[in-house]
Amino acid sequence: MTTRTFDLPDLGEGLTEAEVVRWLVAVGDTVALDQPVAEVETAKSLVEVPSPFAGTVTALHGEEGEVMAVGRPLISVGTVEEGAGAPATAGTAASPASAGTAGTDDAAGERYREEERAGSGNVLIGYGTPESGRTGRRRRPRPGVVAPPVSATASVSEPAAPIAPPPARRVPLVTSPLVRQLAREAGLRVADIRGSGPGGLVTRRDVRSAIEAAGAPTAPAPSAPIAVPPQAAPAAVDPVAPGAVDTRTGLAESRRVPMGAFRTAVATSLSRSRSEIPEATVWVDVDATELVRLRASDPQGPGLLAYVARFVLAGLRAYPELNGLVDTERGELVQYDGVNLGLAVQTDRGLVAPAVMGAHRLTTAELDTEIKGLTSRAREGKATPAQLTGGTFTLNNYGALRVDGSAAIINHPQVAILGLGRIIDRPWVVEGELTVRKVTQLSFAFDHRVCDGGVAAGFMRVVADAMENPARAIARL
Repeated sequence: MTTRTFDLPDLGEGLTEAEVVRWLVAVGDTVALDQPVAEVETAKSLVEVPSPFAGTVTALHGEEGEVMAVGRPLISVGTVEEGAGAPATAGTAASPASAGTAGTDDAAGERYREEERAGSGNVLIGYGTPESGRTGRRRRPRPGVVAPPVSATASVSEPAAPIAPPPARRVPLVTSPLVRQLAREAGLRVADIRGSGPGGLVTRRDVRSAIEAAGAPTAPAPSAPIAVPPQAAPAAVDPVAPGAVDTRTGLAESRRVPMGAFRTAVATSLSRSRSEIPEATVWVDVDATELVRLRASDPQGPGLLAYVARFVLAGLRAYPELNGLVDTERGELVQYDGVNLGLAVQTDRGLVAPAVMGAHRLTTAELDTEIKGLTSRAREGKATPAQLTGGTFTLNNYGALRVDGSAAIINHPQVAILGLGRIIDRPWVVEGELTVRKVTQLSFAFDHRVCDGGVAAGFMRVVADAMENPARAIARL
């Protein structure tokens, strides 16, 4: 038996650390090559980290909630060398399917084994092993799910006492850093809280109920969810030393919460936008009555946001300078051949703006499908780094938050952002008659280095006119 240690890999996008959200395996578990062993959270998203080794887990080098640096040991796996009795390589991985695949494709199987022995980067984030040699990812069985029997080829030839998993052990299903933070501040272990969500998911309501049952005071939720590194996380509800007084206000400090990697990344990006971009904002009220009627006429058709996204793409085609960036080093204005349409999404981790990649190539129905799927993945923390950083223009539907308007901050290095307010009944004059119409407000923030008010107004009218007469606009698209 040889013990091999797998270090936390480079997760890309310049990230240097990640928080261990939860372990997907335990010491004593048998893992297959490329099997996810940990779920980690970066400033960008949640990521599953697969193991480049197959064998038996001998050590987990970190606790759930701990922030680890890239290159630090993550997990140790005991492997059996080939020819030592019970191979733990992918050629005879713990499933009949993988064994069969390796037997029929010697070249792929050999490459598979080489990657395992070397801990190749080819089995790290977002890559995996070759399709011809992989058996598919295998998750550790969740509570209440019976695990399939392990193939005999995965056993170890050395005599050892059987390892029986503790019957009471349960991996807590928690996806929100806010939930984990709330439990930590109350001195509770998430693993001890029974979840009421789907599949036993632990929610904020479950944590608050546990706090009330334990007689502990409920900590107020922060205005923006923050992932707190454990080394800076408070051990009690009130982390501030008694008597700590702010010298400026004369008031006692009730608590201090570290910003965490996500909020720090957001703060850096927004501060850079404000400091570098000379932005201007314009507004226009839009009669969206016909657009609402169009949507109501086909309940199974695209949603309102998909139609607006389609009209935004038409506007960017008419005014391509708004779909680009400013190259300050070369003193050039860059325009893109295509649009990655960013969508502002409010999540438990905070506001993110993942992009529908290649949105200009999609129909309105396809846009609707992509928007729904992307929004769902973003709220689950599953949007990819490329989606989170690859947008070329952002559409912000703050009407979903029941507000009418906002002077949004441009998502650097983009040069513009369009906001859509809530659609409400308002008095409106139509052909000289006062009537009630469905009215919304569009707000548009743009980089004044790229264009002047005439271009911004022209773009706004393309979108607004299409919303007011969608049938005519769609006929021309």
